[in-house]
Amino acid sequence: MSMTFQKATKKSARLRMALIGVAGAGKTYTALSIASNLGKKIAVLDTERGSASKYSDLFEFDVMEPESFAPKTYVDAIEAAEAAGYDVIILDSLSHAWAGKDGALELVDRAARRAQSSNNFGAWRDVTPQHNAMVDTIIASKIHIIATMRAKTEYVQEKDPKTGRTSVRKVGMAPVQRDGLEYEFDVVADIDSENNLVVGKTRCPAIAGAVFPKAGKEIALRLKNWLTDGGVAREAAAEIAKPAPKFEKKAATAPVVEEIEDDTFDTDAILCDCGLEAKYVRGKSGAGYICGQSGTGEPMCGFRMKAAPVEVAHDPFEDTPVALGDNPALLNGAHG
Repeated sequence: MSMTFQKATKKSARLRMALIGVAGAGKTYTALSIASNLGKKIAVLDTERGSASKYSDLFEFDVMEPESFAPKTYVDAIEAAEAAGYDVIILDSLSHAWAGKDGALELVDRAARRAQSSNNFGAWRDVTPQHNAMVDTIIASKIHIIATMRAKTEYVQEKDPKTGRTSVRKVGMAPVQRDGLEYEFDVVADIDSENNLVVGKTRCPAIAGAVFPKAGKEIALRLKNWLTDGGVAREAAAEIAKPAPKFEKKAATAPVVEEIEDDTFDTDAILCDCGLEAKYVRGKSGAGYICGQSGTGEPMCGFRMKAAPVEVAHDPFEDTPVALGDNPALLNGAHG
């Protein structure tokens, strides 16, 4: 049999993440927050009696609430989510596959009772393959998997060196699952009572030893970059490097001018006795019209017509001689 090697890549890598915490640490919320930034279509296997659905106003996801928590239930749920095209499935929680209804421990007890033996060692021969099948399904799945696990709770007494007072604090210990299961995951993180995600074991250097308060988008982005060989970061950089869109300058549009039929004053011209249009003149005592020949050097007719008087504070034409061709005169009312 020939054996060949090929270049290793992460082009089709999918996340396997375990979140471990005590009750009230925020495991479900954190899992939903990270999943929402990993993919668009999210499925949740809820073994916590509808706890995930309480966040349906904050996150968009589909949920399944099984009656049995047998390892086979988890296998069927993962395969169903993969076939339906989900991007991420949250197993909330994986602890029930170990210590819940129809979980591994309960299955072992039943097998021991059937064998009428107080020694359950032989019963594990039937249950272990079921548990291993579940683990293999998690590892081989083509979608992202985030599993929450309950932590074995323990209370410790701590003494404050400054005040000398002793306080009791709840701490999480090992996860409620089979020993060593956490090593099957890419990322194993603890969530404390203040909703801080503390990365323990990880294959992703970008988050090694990191602490994420109320984890969500930031850790999801780092994990996506790692899973795609930095493809997410390159796409983001390429998007930023794109030139700003150019806008064509539109030709100025001429303003619309409303046509007016006639904007001249509707007045008739005043004609002198010569038949010419009379000329308007004014002086200190008034204003009026005189012969149109005024100022041309031609003989003027005797046409004179006084205009309606206009009161002014000062007439700038006062005592101003007006040249009327060969007949210079000083205007005095309508007479020059």
